Amino acid sequence: MRTAIFSTKKYERMMLDELNASHDHEFVYFETALGPGTASLAAGFPAVSVFVNDSVDAHVLSHLATGGTKLVATRSTGFNHIDLKAARELGVRVVRVTHYSPNSVAEFAVGLLLALNRKIHKAYNRTREGNFELDGLMGFDLVGRTVAVIGTGNIGTIFARIMIGFGCTVLGFDVHRSPEFERIGGRYVEAEGIEEADIISLHCPLTPDTHHIVNARALARVKRGTVLINTSRGGLVDTEAAIEALKTGQLGGLAIDVYEQEANLFFKDLSSTVIPDDVIQRLVSFPNVILTGHQAFFTREALGTILETTLASISDFAAGRPLTNEIKM
Repeated sequence: MRTAIFSTKKYERMMLDELNASHDHEFVYFETALGPGTASLAAGFPAVSVFVNDSVDAHVLSHLATGGTKLVATRSTGFNHIDLKAARELGVRVVRVTHYSPNSVAEFAVGLLLALNRKIHKAYNRTREGNFELDGLMGFDLVGRTVAVIGTGNIGTIFARIMIGFGCTVLGFDVHRSPEFERIGGRYVEAEGIEEADIISLHCPLTPDTHHIVNARALARVKRGTVLINTSRGGLVDTEAAIEALKTGQLGGLAIDVYEQEANLFFKDLSSTVIPDDVIQRLVSFPNVILTGHQAFFTREALGTILETTLASISDFAAGRPLTNEIKM
């Protein structure tokens, strides 16, 4: 099937070409993101594949449908960038990657926590300049600490298992309780239980109900000095509120791999430009903030599963088979 693939990088193209040998689709790659100004590029393509920072709103979907697109395949688990209601009304089917390596994101979240707590990023820069002083690098033991896991799906549960291995007490917050989370030693608590946490890690999807779930009110309730980790979606955190909490010491540290306004920044080399986003510039100015560019998913295993699942969905659509990964409302 002829497919337009937006927001592609060299590493994706190489792997897609290799995997496509067993599917035999016709791919046209676009490095640019899909949006109102680029939707015309998809004209004549029955299938379009997108990534997390592509804009697939009602306006874009209307252009896609007019151009003959019948399938949108997002190379992600999250789908908040796609207007599902508009897609249904236009007769455009939408598929996603329901599962890939949940270990990749969970392990990265732990890596961010360790780096932030033990100041590994600061030590790395110091020693490269010949500074082996320890002042300012003190962290705390994880054993005996309380960790709040917001979202106890596959990724959240794996993160919880690792933290239990460190000797932490793990609290769960989720409207859907996971027997596996409880089996490994996690304990569900009500919202008030967030006040017990030394560390909070976000692993829930971005929905209207979870947008800015971490806001000024929530941050005022947490224990002073709490560390916050976000490897899920940027919109879960009110960044301005987080900055204020960092300034007062209410937040003891922040490590994020996602950012609410990341679409114009992430997956691009902006090292030779002036970045006009004042909020992100303020964030990176804090010594107790680590910011990475949406790389938590980025392992060979995870990317291979993401791309193979996407190709399989396109093949199923082309053959008229049921779409097991279709998003339905």
